[in-house]
This record gives sequence, C-alpha cells and structure tokens, in this order.
Amino acid sequence: MRYLFLILILFHSSLVFAEGRDVEYKVGRDTFRGYFMSQQKTSPLVLLVHDWDGITSYEKRRASMLHELGYSVFVIDLFGKDVRPTIVAEKRKLTQSLYSDRQRMRTLLDGGLSAAGQYGADVENSVVAGYCFGGAAVLEFARSGTDLKGFVSFHGGLATPEGQDYSKVKGEVFIFHGTADNAVSMDEFAELAQALEQDGIKHEMITYSGAPHAFTVFGTDRYRKDADLKSWQRFTLFLDQTLHNN
Repeated sequence: MRYLFLILILFHSSLVFAEGRDVEYKVGRDTFRGYFMSQQKTSPLVLLVHDWDGITSYEKRRASMLHELGYSVFVIDLFGKDVRPTIVAEKRKLTQSLYSDRQRMRTLLDGGLSAAGQYGADVENSVVAGYCFGGAAVLEFARSGTDLKGFVSFHGGLATPEGQDYSKVKGEVFIFHGTADNAVSMDEFAELAQALEQDGIKHEMITYSGAPHAFTVFGTDRYRKDADLKSWQRFTLFLDQTLHNN
C-alpha cells in the first residue's frame, strides 16, 4: 500500500507543516535550529541534511512526505540558528567553510544526531539523507564511521577528500544522480563507485537521463518529474526494507 499513495504525497499541495516544529539545540557553544516531526518513540527515524540554502520549506515538505509514511524526521541544521542565506555569495561562503573544515562538519552532523535522540527519536534505527550540499555532507557522515543503517545522497557532491576513504562506513550507501549534472561529473560518479567497491561497501548508485543538478527541487527549472518520482520511489522502498525489518 505504501506505493499507492507515495505519488499523491509527492505532489501534495499543502505547505503547512502543522505536526512539525522548530527545535533548538547546542553544539559546543553554538545554537542550532533543526526541524522535527515525531511519530511514536519506536518509529524509525530519517535524518535529513539541508541544501546550501539552510533549512527551508523544501526540507520541511520532504519531512512531511516522510512523516506521512510513518517515519519520525529530524532535519539537521549545519549553519546555525537564524542563519538562512538568501544570496549565492552567502551560500557559497557557508558551505565552503565546512568543506574546508571536515572535522567541523562531522561535529555538527554528530550534534544533530545527538539532538534527535534528545528529542525522543529512535537514533538506533535510522537512515540519513541529504540534497546537494546535504548530499555531500551525508557522504562525510558515512566516511566518519557513524553507525547508521543508510546514507543517501540526492544530487550531492561525490568527490572524496584527499586522505579519506570509505573503509569505516557502517551502513549502505545510496546515490541518486543526474547524468546531465554539470556541477558533479560522471567521472566523480564512477570514481565513487570504484572507491565503494574497493572498500567493500554495500551500495547502489542510480543515474537519470536528462536530469540536471538539483533535479528534485520542486518549482524550479531544474526539476525533473520523472527522475524525482523514480528516485523517491526507490528511496522509500529502501527505507521500508531497511528500517522496518530489524
């Protein structure tokens, strides 16, 4: 039955997230504002990592779609409370600061995971997914050895930083990528596949013809309905098989 209504959820017109709430938490001395949609305490958890815009209505809409499928959802904030960039220069500065300090990125991801647990989510039965910048952050999370059941990147950065590998990865890696992506090359896609295979990491990597970077972002000229529907269907099947079969 899950498949019969996921397409209806995907194009749900309402952007009112009545069951979700902004939640504040600390990482060191800094305050962050995530977004949490809770189910029962025993419900499986999906962590989401935002794009370079910070947490916006897009992440909240995805959270709502997952919540309707029965998951608790916690959106991790990597920028800080009230830091929601609106111009490209600001977005680039914020993301580059984390790309250049991978340990800081890992600390903030760990902080978000801890906060999800503090708010009552089942972090022992969880998968993390991210979009664009968030997708790159998800792979950083995977390489850190964090014990999650899956790491899912939608049109994210795929390059492996110098000196890193995938030998510590605990969960399965999923990659959804557009073959028309001009920001992340197919060479990087192939290199990642080789790296995962070399380190013996279970993975699945799918490309979609004609799909550019950010092909899942509703209401933009980059949105590709076919690729979005197919990647969401595969993602939710993976969640069902991974989080409901303990």
